[in-house]
Amino acid sequence: MTIHGKPIQERIDWLFDLADRHGADYRNPEAWLARERYLAEHPTAIAVLKCMDGRVNIPVVTNTPVGILMPFRNLGGMFDLGWPHLGEVLASFVSRMVHTGRRVLFLITYHFSKGDPQRGCAGFRYDTEAAIAHTLQIRRQVEHIFGAAHGTVYPLVCGLETDEDALIVHGSDGRRLDLSTLDAGGRAALEGELAALLPDMPAQMRADLLPLLQGNLVRIDTVRAQIARRERALDIEHREWMICLGRGFDFLHTPNVALIIGPYSPNLDEPIRMAAGIIEANMRAGRVPDDGFLLLASVPYDEIGVDRARAELKSRFLSRFAAEVVGREYPALAGRMFARTAVLDWRSRRLERLTDDESH
Repeated sequence: MTIHGKPIQERIDWLFDLADRHGADYRNPEAWLARERYLAEHPTAIAVLKCMDGRVNIPVVTNTPVGILMPFRNLGGMFDLGWPHLGEVLASFVSRMVHTGRRVLFLITYHFSKGDPQRGCAGFRYDTEAAIAHTLQIRRQVEHIFGAAHGTVYPLVCGLETDEDALIVHGSDGRRLDLSTLDAGGRAALEGELAALLPDMPAQMRADLLPLLQGNLVRIDTVRAQIARRERALDIEHREWMICLGRGFDFLHTPNVALIIGPYSPNLDEPIRMAAGIIEANMRAGRVPDDGFLLLASVPYDEIGVDRARAELKSRFLSRFAAEVVGREYPALAGRMFARTAVLDWRSRRLERLTDDESH
């Protein structure tokens, strides 16, 4: 039995054990040295704007070491850089990277399923063209804020086909590179194809993007082998049993267990409502047990003292807010909600559970 089918308390215990193991692995000296070596070889800072869908796991689909990519999640990958909090967070991220001499690559993503439109993005009501149009709008907003010459900040639109976990890279002239279509010759010529597709991207940035695409080719082969063995069917359907609200969930590198919502939208109730509806549908369809689901709020902090204390208050606020939305919109589901709050020490990736939230 996979983790999706176990009783809710076992799933919760599994989750916090996963967080503990991830933190320990992240703090391991060998892992720290590997990250430092990777960043020395590939200095471009990479942020990923993506959907809350648990299948959209870019470190997994690119075989990238954990801790390299900076994630930003919201319903459908819908973002507006005019949102006050989001704009401040992104501007602060870019500023920190630039001050250390690094360029910034934004991967602006959408997702879809080639096998069944209903396995696509629920946030866009399975309309892939609408999702693409929105990513192009985000790209224009990034250019408006950080400049359209792309010398320091580059917004790159990428699709993710979730049946095979294949990336589609959108070129600056409207062309697309679908990695799932590459034969042996195309794979060997990937570096040159990338230069032709993205001629305005700085050479170092292209060199730092290339390992992600090469990792995706490995992932595509792995998934195709799973499909051939008939081990992939359930993985491409919604099987999430938890809502994660806040930031600092990159320990969840197991696909399809969580709907992750960043605290960015001024209408935060909408993605929470959508996530609760997906979990209720999963229970109703028997994809996950109906004995409960987890609501986990987490907020990262950089420094002890005031910064950590503020993170505690914010995490508790997010948990209360989400619980109120679920209770109002899905009262039957709310009776099966297990709420947990935590803060995350960003430097060590240690998830610290707050102790006064044992009710469900």
